[in-house]
Amino acid sequence: MGGGFTGLWTARELKRRDPSLRVAVLEKSVCGFGASGRNGGWASALYPLGDDAVIARHGRAAFDHLRLELQGAVRSLGASIAADGIDAHFIQGGSLTFARSDVQAKRLRDGVAAAAEHGYDADDLTWLDEGAARERGNVSNSLGATYTPHCARLHPARLVRGLAEVDERLGVDIYENTTVTRIVGGHDGTLAEVITAHASVHARFVVRATEGFTSTLPGERRSVAPIYSLMIATEPQPASFWDEVGFRDYETFADDRHLIIYGQRTNDDRVAFGGRGAPYHFASTVEERFDLNPKVFTLLESTLRELFPSLSGDVSHRWGGPLAMPRDLSPSVLVDYPTGLASAGGYTGDGVVMSYLAANCLADLISAPGAETSFTTLPFVQHRSKRWEVEPLRWMGINVGLGLAAWADRVERRKNQESRASHWLDRLFNQFPP
Repeated sequence: MGGGFTGLWTARELKRRDPSLRVAVLEKSVCGFGASGRNGGWASALYPLGDDAVIARHGRAAFDHLRLELQGAVRSLGASIAADGIDAHFIQGGSLTFARSDVQAKRLRDGVAAAAEHGYDADDLTWLDEGAARERGNVSNSLGATYTPHCARLHPARLVRGLAEVDERLGVDIYENTTVTRIVGGHDGTLAEVITAHASVHARFVVRATEGFTSTLPGERRSVAPIYSLMIATEPQPASFWDEVGFRDYETFADDRHLIIYGQRTNDDRVAFGGRGAPYHFASTVEERFDLNPKVFTLLESTLRELFPSLSGDVSHRWGGPLAMPRDLSPSVLVDYPTGLASAGGYTGDGVVMSYLAANCLADLISAPGAETSFTTLPFVQHRSKRWEVEPLRWMGINVGLGLAAWADRVERRKNQESRASHWLDRLFNQFPP
């Protein structure tokens, strides 16, 4: 259920493991309608939880396993789409996170030192001084940057539509414009059932892969919080612009502000740029009108032009959509064998690679129950997140967090020192109790 990355990768991996399986994908709109077709195109080894939080919850061995699997998944995702002949503009040029103030530079250098203590080496994450950073990418007021090779940029819509075509070639039945109204688990030998407005589907396993739209399902309003991330894209930039700013290897880029931003150079030389800042809507409401927020679009364009003063032309595209944030920030892959109900999601914006990894977990768990593989032993497998608080606590907590992030950034810009809000943000968004 869900025709995004998670559903389509899972269908592909199941058919690869056992071509005799009958697999169907049910999608309310069209494949890629959700975050899978609208995201920033970062195929990264990022994980929603910080390293210290993962180690505290699961131990150092589990953290090391997760880190290496995520890094390997960036490469294997690229190899998989190449093998399938999907032209998704995948280029693994790495990622740059710029320091544009002294406080950001200190935080990033401290992060590199902490990463070294956690087992990363200079080939995984390194600090580039101002000159070395400018050789890769030139943004205004840069004092240096961290660089990691474990990130690729891609065209998400081309990937998700390509995956749908691959699945159909493998024999997967895809039913678009099919609204699921209810899921019923199996019991006493009966199969699980997916009920739609026109028909029902019975299956040994039903995988719910609905990510940011999960809260619209009966009984799931507190499972995840739908957080809106918005994007803009510029007109194609001239060669002179790219000669000035670099990004010759199509590195993705951000800076170390608290209110997340992310960008990439596209194949046709646009800048695709996005960020957070849109409010969480009361009672986990998801509506199409929330995809467009003129205030956030204006702030994104202002930020982008601040990063690249020589940017020319207009913003040609604006869009957005919801992603899923669990209460403890941990993704999850769940399979309940007695009922046949399974799910994966809660990627909090890191879903391009995480969905690929989660799909492989699901495929192993479903096709070989009880088998222990490198996927089934990942720490988010069979993890069940705590449910979000009831309203209005949920609305207050999430929007206070967004406000703290914006406040911390303003203080750092004005005073060039870390804000006390940074401490509260870390506690609020990275140190949830498990």
